[in-house]
Amino acid sequence: MNVEKYIADRITNSNQGQNSISKPIVKIGILGIVLGLSVMLLTISVVLGFKKEITKKVTGLAADITISNISYGSNGEQIPIKILKDSLITLKKLQGIKHIQSIAFKNGIVKTKTENEGILIKGIDTTYDVTFLKKYLLSGNLPSVGDKETSNDILISESLATKLDLKLNEKFLVYFVVQHELYDSIQKVAFTKFEQRSRNFNICGIFKTSFSDFDNNLTFADLRQIQRLNYWDSSMVGNYEIRVSDFERLDETLDELNESLGINYQIISVKDTFSNIFIWLDKLDINGVIIVVLMILVAVINMITALLILILERTNMVGMLKSMGMSNVDVRKIFFYISIRLLSRGLLWGNVLGIGICLIQYYFGLVKLDSSTYYIDKVAIELSWMSYLLLNIGTTFVCILMLFLPTLILTKITPIKTLRFD
Repeated sequence: MNVEKYIADRITNSNQGQNSISKPIVKIGILGIVLGLSVMLLTISVVLGFKKEITKKVTGLAADITISNISYGSNGEQIPIKILKDSLITLKKLQGIKHIQSIAFKNGIVKTKTENEGILIKGIDTTYDVTFLKKYLLSGNLPSVGDKETSNDILISESLATKLDLKLNEKFLVYFVVQHELYDSIQKVAFTKFEQRSRNFNICGIFKTSFSDFDNNLTFADLRQIQRLNYWDSSMVGNYEIRVSDFERLDETLDELNESLGINYQIISVKDTFSNIFIWLDKLDINGVIIVVLMILVAVINMITALLILILERTNMVGMLKSMGMSNVDVRKIFFYISIRLLSRGLLWGNVLGIGICLIQYYFGLVKLDSSTYYIDKVAIELSWMSYLLLNIGTTFVCILMLFLPTLILTKITPIKTLRFD
């Protein structure tokens, strides 16, 4: 029979001493662990969820890696690139590459009866992965890009539709400035001509990503519209966008592409294109670490305080046990077992509270956010069970390690002093 564990169980389960000071202090200590652990679980879930949601939106709209021409036109317009089909097939076989799609960008000015607004048209074709767009489509349909004829459909954001007072299936005019390379056969010189062109587009659908940096001016249309506007042939595109199978290996995939394509193209990752966003996301990790450390510190201080008061209140009992021949190590074991029991209660209810709140927010999204500031319309939660397990293990280890400190006071308690004091 484990005598130390038996005594510890009798102390924690005893109904005597309800008016003693240790009862509320112990409850406060347990409550400190419950609140500390639940806050840590929420912090990890929110930080991971926020980073994942923002990364998904940025890569969904801009892809993971972009291949483009190493130079731009004099007016900032794209210079087309052309990669042979055999080369594209070779690229698709590289480890880490999930999908390759052809796109092009074109700046334009929308003219309505009351407003003029600059927009950015992203030309897409049948190779484009529309999974992301379908997720955030509010009404209507995606542009028809698989027909034989060039489509006049255009997909615009809700914010742009509101700003320009446009509705689904409504038409509007877009003006473009086109850079056109010509050759003067008389002078025998090549020159660049800038001309104004226009197109009528029909609003086929409206989307909303709540990412204001994109929603304010980004639209989607048939790639062939941009090719015709820029006098490109069907094999010319503005960019090739690449989606990787593992975002954690983005840099390694980027290096492999650079080795395969050489210096003829500009190959850039989404982390470099939107470096300010990813630097901001990386700083969230620091905030999360600070909160976790503070919460562990609070939990440890609460438990140490509760255990010290429990020891001081049981001083006479300690003296009596020592007078009966129990060693300092065995006495410390009694209070160590008590600490483990109290810590277990705190961890149990802390997990119930913390994970419970995470599950409620994950499935119901009760806590909303201002999308113009945070880029998402509700607090994002990532249910990372491995992170929860590691956090519990780490918290338990630190608390147990620190709880050895207050038991050192037991070695200073002698039977003569406690019994004489009694």
